[in-house]
Amino acid sequence: MVRVIAGEFKSRKLKTLDGQATRPTSDRLKETLFNLVQSRIAASVFLDCFAGSGGVGIEALSRGAAFVTFVEASPRAVQIIRQNLALLGEAGSARCQILSQKAETGLKSLKRTGRKFDIVFLDPPYADADQYPRVFERLQNCELLNDEALVVAEHSKFLALPAQVMHLERRREVRQGDSVLSLFHFQG
Repeated sequence: MVRVIAGEFKSRKLKTLDGQATRPTSDRLKETLFNLVQSRIAASVFLDCFAGSGGVGIEALSRGAAFVTFVEASPRAVQIIRQNLALLGEAGSARCQILSQKAETGLKSLKRTGRKFDIVFLDPPYADADQYPRVFERLQNCELLNDEALVVAEHSKFLALPAQVMHLERRREVRQGDSVLSLFHFQG
């Protein structure tokens, strides 16, 4: 089980998928992530891409994000996100949406809505390292980022992400155990 660290749903436990199919962001790394972005969370529009059980997006919602979109390809994981939102009284909420789609398809769908994001968190399976540059490019090509948006990529310490992808520039890396949070700023 994973827990919500702070905010409206503080200390609430969340369900996760059984087995090794997903790797939930650890509480420690999640706390580091939200310490880094806390000043941007209030009233933000947040995208949790490769959402898994939804723990990061739910943490953003708990800490005051105005709207959270979860993008997840696995039907089992989408069901867990729905269950977690129901546990928190957010099932069917106007504050969030779930797209049961692969990341690139989900981003194309979001383009049609006209929604733009202030913060994007992406955490594909570490074995799918090719997803990072594709998602970085798709976010920009689909015009999904507000000016000054922040894109945070969680990745293995063994993967070096580029310093710049189009208008996304890496400004900071925070290493914790086997994981790294790379923070990219968007200048539209």
